[in-house]
Amino acid sequence: MTITNLIGYLAAAIGTFLMVPQVLKTISTKRVDDISNGMLAAYLAQCALWDVYGILLHAYPLIVCNTVAFCIGTFQVWLKIKYGKAAKGI
Repeated sequence: MTITNLIGYLAAAIGTFLMVPQVLKTISTKRVDDISNGMLAAYLAQCALWDVYGILLHAYPLIVCNTVAFCIGTFQVWLKIKYGKAAKGI
């Protein structure tokens, strides 16, 4: 494996799991008031665009890592909705 490939795989792994610390914090604290809707929207848009790019290039590593990242981001949105409603007493 070349250093270029190693750097690429490392960047993909970090990018894929970028939202995991926030998800874990949200699960443990059940607080979402400090999570930006704009950041979540930008994160999901970024994942979706990288997915489309990967599909167009038939680049399966891009497709896989960004699909996983999109799922993690979607889960964070679900947590924000769930705990945001709970905090409002809905």
